[in-house]
Amino acid sequence: MNREIPVVILAGGLGTRLREETEFRPKPMVPIGGKPILWHIMKHYSYYGFKKFIICLGYKGEVIKDYFLNYQLQSSDFSINTETGRIIEHQKKNENWDITLVDTGQDAQTGARIARIADYIDTETFMLTYGDGLSDINLNDLLNFHLIHKKNMTVSGVLMPLRFGHLALDGNKVIAFSEKKRISKEWINGGFFVCNKKVLAQCSTDSLCVFERDVVPVFSQTDQLMAYKHEGFWYCMDTLRDQELLAHLWETSAPWKVWESKENNSFFLSKKIKENEMG
Repeated sequence: MNREIPVVILAGGLGTRLREETEFRPKPMVPIGGKPILWHIMKHYSYYGFKKFIICLGYKGEVIKDYFLNYQLQSSDFSINTETGRIIEHQKKNENWDITLVDTGQDAQTGARIARIADYIDTETFMLTYGDGLSDINLNDLLNFHLIHKKNMTVSGVLMPLRFGHLALDGNKVIAFSEKKRISKEWINGGFFVCNKKVLAQCSTDSLCVFERDVVPVFSQTDQLMAYKHEGFWYCMDTLRDQELLAHLWETSAPWKVWESKENNSFFLSKKIKENEMG
């Protein structure tokens, strides 16, 4: 079943907070452990049986096109004769993915990008995510949750990352200080959506249509939006520091690497995130 459900990935934004990398390539192509973060996201979905991808291109979309056009050779060992150009492939390590790459506009907002790929969705349900977030969320459980409640949209809720220490003040006097201690659960958009086709009708091809502002609230106001709560790993790559942390985690615990049976060290993970946030 999952094989037929498409995964729409928003991969066209400018990524201005990561300009050290995005000056040369789109944000989803910024590498983590030698592979673009986009590849990590697709591997995650692929592990749960989702093999059909629709990628919404925009800023430097040609870089993503070139990557997948050459993916077969990049993922294989091969010999080449420089006179004839003959290529002999040896070990193939290709993924069994069906990928549709769609230029959704240089300046289009998220809602417009989704509207512009509507013709490529031929199922009642589709998955939707961003090209910069990693998680160990169980995507089958997310989909089943959506199918059971029978609403038009499901959003993944994740706990807000702890980035700051907490101060207790008496006027200007600090009477207590706690280092990034969670005092309450505050849920935020984790970026892993499940949508019915009715969601497409609310998206406009107008470049200014923002999915999070102009589309999602329509479904929350009509009792058609549900939240799947995920308390496991989630991290969004917004800055160079985030990229460096994820690259380090890839070499150590890599909690989003669900496609390999690997025990995650939660203590080490929380320690490294804390060190990253403290600088």
